[in-house]
Amino acid sequence: MKNLMAAILLCAASFAYAGVDEGFEAYKKGNYATAFKEFKKAAQKGDAIAQFSIGLMYDKGEGVPQSYKQAVAWYTKAAEQGDAYAQYNLGLMYYNGLGVLQDYKKALEWYTKAAEQGSADAQYNLGTMYEKGRGVPQDYQQAVAWYTKAAGQGDAYAQYNLGVIYAYGRGAPQDDSQAVVWWQKAAEQGHASAQNNLGGMYYNGRRQDYTQAIVWCKKRLNKVTRLRKII
Repeated sequence: MKNLMAAILLCAASFAYAGVDEGFEAYKKGNYATAFKEFKKAAQKGDAIAQFSIGLMYDKGEGVPQSYKQAVAWYTKAAEQGDAYAQYNLGLMYYNGLGVLQDYKKALEWYTKAAEQGSADAQYNLGTMYEKGRGVPQDYQQAVAWYTKAAGQGDAYAQYNLGVIYAYGRGAPQDDSQAVVWWQKAAEQGHASAQNNLGGMYYNGRRQDYTQAIVWCKKRLNKVTRLRKII
């Protein structure tokens, strides 16, 4: 399950309340205490972006003592106003049982709301929940539908999973060509497993092309070598 925090710096947003702009400026400078103070003013007046930002600061323990319960409370305020970032993060909290009892059904509910607004991360997470049958009956077709939406937005994890689905014919007709298409997209973004699978696909004869097999296997090998050096 992906565990990515929504970005707090929403530069294109149009803010309704004074204090939000000031809060973002302070946050970017690392002045979390001032940022929290400014966000709080706007959040108490009902600004959803400020409410989300307060939730994120509690979630990460920036400028305030870290508190998942407080994060959930503020995410909920913003999510109920339709903020997709808050809906996604609230889904994460319910999925992982942070600040609330773990509840896959609630996670599914909030992910769905965010996914329907175009959140690629939420779309991917929904795909995994349908694929694994968490909070909902297992449904490969629904998994494919949500993975496809996320993959179309460039999500490498969704692209990789779609490749697996097409390679093995789970939730969609078995199709090596489609598997290669999606693994290639993920591999080009540096997804190691996609690089490995793509190399294998080209090598083992299903899409035999030794030149391509060597290219992708080398990329995978180079990544493993770099990781070993770092360790």
